[in-house]
Amino acid sequence: MPAQKAVTLFRPTGERELALVLDSGWKAFPPRLPDQPFFYPVLNDEYATQIARDWNTKDGGTGWIPAEDLEAFNRHLVGPIEMIAVYSSANAQS
Repeated sequence: MPAQKAVTLFRPTGERELALVLDSGWKAFPPRLPDQPFFYPVLNDEYATQIARDWNTKDGGTGWIPAEDLEAFNRHLVGPIEMIAVYSSANAQS
């Protein structure tokens, strides 16, 4: 099997999800809740910033990877999950 190139994905999270990522030792994303049928990473920092700043601070969200596939997704992570920015509702845009 040929080597595959790693792709950097960005995952905007809320505080609760981030705490669960921290609990995993920065190695896995938590299982989705019943009302979260999809896991939603994105391919670029600008879109992730928009989601984190404009949506997650208001508890909004949407999906991409089916919840039942998240465990397989986590097994394919290369290296630790990294936090690159923090946005709070105190500085959220309307």
